[in-house]
Amino acid sequence: MRIAILVAASALLLAIPAQAKATFVKKAQDAGFPEVKNCTACHVGTPKKGGELTERGKFLEKTKTEKKAAEVDLAWLKNYKGK
Repeated sequence: MRIAILVAASALLLAIPAQAKATFVKKAQDAGFPEVKNCTACHVGTPKKGGELTERGKFLEKTKTEKKAAEVDLAWLKNYKGK
């Protein structure tokens, strides 16, 4: 019984970060970018802090740095000229 509770609690803890990042996909789609269907629109493989980015992801990170922003703003995608 204890093992089942531990497994369930672990699953919940691991699921929370994945759900939090899914908000970026929704925000991008709401902003008019239906091609953003999942995290791989900006990340290669599983998104990780400091992980490899696609060209779109690199564009967003570069823009974030240039604007000295605390977080990526998906509205910047309107200036992205790639695929």
